[in-house]
Amino acid sequence: MITNLRRDHAQRFPNWPHPNCFVCGQANGCGLHLEFTLKDGQVSSRFGCDKEFEGYPGVLHGGIISSVVDGAMTNCLFAHAVVAMTAELNVRFRSPVVVGRSAKVFAQLLRSDAPLFVVEAKIVQDGKIKVTATGKFLEKPNLTEPAPV
Repeated sequence: MITNLRRDHAQRFPNWPHPNCFVCGQANGCGLHLEFTLKDGQVSSRFGCDKEFEGYPGVLHGGIISSVVDGAMTNCLFAHAVVAMTAELNVRFRSPVVVGRSAKVFAQLLRSDAPLFVVEAKIVQDGKIKVTATGKFLEKPNLTEPAPV
């Protein structure tokens, strides 16, 4: 686990570079509105596993689960003053995440070799690890510049 966080960025990392994000953006009316906190180099957030995000009956949709772990890993990078985009995401579904019961997502930075960063995440529900994930992220290019012709 890497813990050398820059305090100025750590104080303002929640949805800092992307306020309309489906996972953590507070400006997205259709989003999950997760709020991440930082402790001991790890970010975490509690979420409700609402029935609106059900896949099979009683089970949270795998796409929502993948979005949640991806968002947690991205917010972990924000806490490390890194703005990066997902290059690879590997999700292991250990057991179903049940709708109607809250769960918690955690993420921590494993390796930092700019421009590549490796992050891991997990979802815990009812005291059991339900999902684990690893992701590789590349520093985000400036998308506001016109593409070369």
